[in-house]
Amino acid sequence: MDAASLTFTAIDEPLPSAARIHALLPALIEWYLRDGDAARPTFVQSRRALLEHMPELVPTWEELVVAAGGGDLAARVLSLYDPPALLAGCSQAVIDGALVRNYDYHPDRIEGVVFKSAITRPVLGMSDCLWGLLDGVNDAGLAVALAFGGRQVRSDGFGITLVVRYLLETCDTVQQACATVARLPVHAPYNLTLADETSAATVHVGPDRAASVVFPAIATNHQEHVDWPEHAAATRSVERLAALHRATEDAFLAPPLYATEFSRGFGTLYTAVYQPLARAVSYRWPGERWDQSLAAFTPGSRTVRLSEGADRHVGAGPR
Repeated sequence: MDAASLTFTAIDEPLPSAARIHALLPALIEWYLRDGDAARPTFVQSRRALLEHMPELVPTWEELVVAAGGGDLAARVLSLYDPPALLAGCSQAVIDGALVRNYDYHPDRIEGVVFKSAITRPVLGMSDCLWGLLDGVNDAGLAVALAFGGRQVRSDGFGITLVVRYLLETCDTVQQACATVARLPVHAPYNLTLADETSAATVHVGPDRAASVVFPAIATNHQEHVDWPEHAAATRSVERLAALHRATEDAFLAPPLYATEFSRGFGTLYTAVYQPLARAVSYRWPGERWDQSLAAFTPGSRTVRLSEGADRHVGAGPR
């Protein structure tokens, strides 16, 4: 089978446009309600959580809801409070001051939007759920990336992509981000790897545990030990973590860190190399590179070829 293509689009706008909201919202609603409406929190619960834990983002949330046409369901979806879990595979490490990460997921479930935004401050990263982020860097040089934490526990809390957004909107340093994430409720276990100009760390978070800062700043898809053996085996989490201890940036473009077996339902969709000092990112694929930064951001698109077995039709479909 020929390799499938995936198009990434670089967008520079303060907030997601109404056109982008209306284009993506139906898929987000389908994902949000996949376990039934009763499995999701009410509008009152969602609004209360944002006001209590992320008040700086409430005006933006309200603007997005208006742009979406208003309504209870749109407000609940866009709050990203207690959504279905994101079970992506990922490898990430801080190497020579750069936060390097592979994002492993199903290719028809990524927005593919490199988003330079300005909600409370300039932030650049890979968009998810319209205003959440899979990874990113802000104008202070703080970079953050997420990886699923490999445990099946769930509880009330925020979707991790909004947590990444919130850290980049409100924190300048790794130390500040570690303190902030420690007070935020999250709905599922995740590993956050962080870097600034002088420091780096990984934080293990989960709804049933206090946040735990660990070193070195590396992560795959389990935490201190493997809690979900089937998931760890399917994603080769232990093997990848061992490889990270000796990894270079280029090692992220080759097995075992670079996943090509899309027949398993996911593979590496991009490698991101965040440079805190430059407030910049390089998106990489074997033989290809796309550089962006807060100071020199170029809107446009880039189509890349994925490995064999990837779906031909990719885009932001139901998660």
